[in-house]
Amino acid sequence: MHNIPGTLYVVATPIGNLEDITLRALSTLKEVDLILCEDTRTTKKLLDRYSINKPTMSYHSHSKLSREKDIIGKLEDGKNLALVSDAGTPSISDPGALLVRHIREQLPEARIIPIPGPSALITALSASGFDTSSFTFLGFLPHKKGRETLFKEITLSDRTVVFYESTHRIMKTLASLKECLEEGRKIALGRELTKKFEEIVSGTATELELYLTTQPEKTKGEFVVLVEAR
Repeated sequence: MHNIPGTLYVVATPIGNLEDITLRALSTLKEVDLILCEDTRTTKKLLDRYSINKPTMSYHSHSKLSREKDIIGKLEDGKNLALVSDAGTPSISDPGALLVRHIREQLPEARIIPIPGPSALITALSASGFDTSSFTFLGFLPHKKGRETLFKEITLSDRTVVFYESTHRIMKTLASLKECLEEGRKIALGRELTKKFEEIVSGTATELELYLTTQPEKTKGEFVVLVEAR
């Protein structure tokens, strides 16, 4: 007798403040057979907070093909799985996207159900004051190859451009934006969104560079960078 495949739930989790989890996400995590995590230690903090005792398995960008086959095998056996990232919505600039694609290709009869919730991208856009009717999302900019080409695209964009940046490269990124953007073009920086030291500031590249240079402690944390449309 052919098994009915299980369901993969793509579950959004908080980007910082653990109270941002949805009721539907909590009930889903309590009901599935296994939770697939980017980092099991990070997810355990969330599960412990809400007294959820479910087995976890790591799945990240360095996971081997055998891990993916194991996951697909569990779905074939009728197990229900939840996919979470360390923070925010899985599959958005996240290795979970590859798993979802391969499940769709190799086990098309399996249901894939999104459980929506927090996203750093949408959180930053909502409070930026920039035009959100149309925008371009670039994820994490490449460290070297193709980086300058993307800055040229940002300069010429008629849409708001959004991307993620790390604490280690934010000053370098602002220097590049200062070099390529016309004078007066606004940028917004969202830092440590939903966390204790959350901050959203806007100004020109020159103004923001000065702001961070004079307060180096504010370069710490993960950033969402928004550049207003041309």
